[in-house]
Amino acid sequence: MTNDTWGQARETLQTTIGKNNFQTWIEPLTFVSCEGGVAEFGVQTSFQGDWVSRNFGDEILRQFEKLGAPVDRLKFSVHANRPARVAPSAPAPETFVSKPTRAAAFSDDTVIGAPLDKRFTFDRFVVGKPNELAHAAARRVAEGGPVSFNPLFLYGGVGLGKTHLMHAIAWELQTRSPELKVVYLSAEQFMYRFIQALRDKQMMDFKSLFRSVDVLMVDDVQFIAGKGSTQDEFFHTFNALIDQQKQIIISADRAPGEIDGLEERIRSRLQWGLVVDLHPTDYELRLGILQQKVEQYRAQYQELKITDGVLEFLAHRISNNVRVLEGALTRLFALASLVGREITLEMAQESLADILRQSDRKVTMDEIMRKTCDYYNVRMSDLLSPKRSRNIARPRQMAMWLAKLLTQRSYPEIGKRFGNRDHTTVIHAVRKIDELKAQDSQVAEDAELLRRMLEA
Repeated sequence: MTNDTWGQARETLQTTIGKNNFQTWIEPLTFVSCEGGVAEFGVQTSFQGDWVSRNFGDEILRQFEKLGAPVDRLKFSVHANRPARVAPSAPAPETFVSKPTRAAAFSDDTVIGAPLDKRFTFDRFVVGKPNELAHAAARRVAEGGPVSFNPLFLYGGVGLGKTHLMHAIAWELQTRSPELKVVYLSAEQFMYRFIQALRDKQMMDFKSLFRSVDVLMVDDVQFIAGKGSTQDEFFHTFNALIDQQKQIIISADRAPGEIDGLEERIRSRLQWGLVVDLHPTDYELRLGILQQKVEQYRAQYQELKITDGVLEFLAHRISNNVRVLEGALTRLFALASLVGREITLEMAQESLADILRQSDRKVTMDEIMRKTCDYYNVRMSDLLSPKRSRNIARPRQMAMWLAKLLTQRSYPEIGKRFGNRDHTTVIHAVRKIDELKAQDSQVAEDAELLRRMLEA
C-alpha cells in the first residue's frame, strides 16, 4: 500500500464519517508505512490514536479492503509531526486495531460521542400536555444561536422521552449547523473517558476535547453523583463552556436538587438555566404515541389489520413506561405477521399477559407517603406528626386522599398509618382535597401529577 492509496481512502472517509469528524480525527493522521499487513499512522497523542481506533478503525479497514490494499491491522504511534515512512528514534505508545474490530461509535456529520438513534427525531416525538414544555425548550435550543437559558436541564422517569429529545436536538443541530462541534454522551461515558485520560496521563487531551465544543450534551447526569474527581472535572468543564457562551444540555431522572450525592456547587450550576420536568404520560398522550407507531408499522406490514379498541386498551392498561407500551405494540405486530391474523383485543390480552400483569402492580401506602413527601419537600416525620401548619397539613391531606383513591384501605386503616389518627380526620382530608381540586387549579394539578407518578 502507498501514500496514494491512503489518499483515496481519505477522500471516501470524508463522506462516510462526515466532514467534521474527518477534519477533527482523520485529517491530522500521518501515514507512516504498510508492512506485513499493518498500516501504521503517526498521531500527536495516544488519546487521539485510541479514539480513532475505537471509533473509525472498522471504517478505515473497510476502505482499504475496497481499494484492494493488503491491510489487516492499523497501528497508531505517538510521534509529533513525524514525516511518512520514517521510523521513530525511540519506542512510543502504540494503539492497534485488527480486522474485525469494534464498530464505529458514530457516523453522523457533527455529533461526537455516543451513537444517535435515527428514530429519535422531533417529527417522531408525540407532544402532549405532560411534555409540551420540554419539547418546546428542546426545539428552541436545537434552532441554534443564543438562548436565554443555559443549561437546559431535562428530567423525568424512565421512558418519558428525555433521551429522545436529546437525540432530536443533536440531529436538528447537525442539519441546521453542520459546522458546529457537538458532543453527546452519557455521564457514565464522561466518567469512563475521564478515568481513561487519568490512567494514560492524557488529561490535557481530555480537557481540550470537552472544552472546545460548541454544544455539550450529557445524558443521565445522576450517575456522576458521589464520584468526587469526576464531579470536579465536570464542574470545571461546565464553567469553561458557560464562560465561552457554549450551549449545555443535561438530562437526569430527578431534578438537580433531588440528586443525592451531587455536590452543591454543581447542583447550583445546573439550576442556572431552565429546569424542565417531563411528567408521566396521560391517557391521551399514550394513545397518540400508539397511533403514530401504527402508522409507521403499516408502511412495513400493509396487509395487517388492528381492530377497534385495541389501542385504547393498551393506552389504558400500560401506563408506566412508553418503551414498554411501544414494545407491546411491536410484539403484537410481529405475532400477527407470523400467524397471518388481524390484531384483536383477545390476541392482545393473551400475548401480552406478562406485560399486563406487571402494569397491574398495586400502589402501597409507603409509596404514597414517600412520593408526597418528595413532591412537597417535607419530612416523613412531619407528615406523621401532630403538626397542623398549612405547609404540613396540606401534603398530609393530599397523601390521605391518594391513599383512599389508589388503595383498598379503609378510612380507619389509613388513619392508623398516618400517626394513629381518627378515621374522621381522613374523611375530612379526602373531602377537603376534592373541594380544593374544584376551586384551585394548583391543587388539581398537584393531585393529578402525584396520581400519575404513583401509577407510573
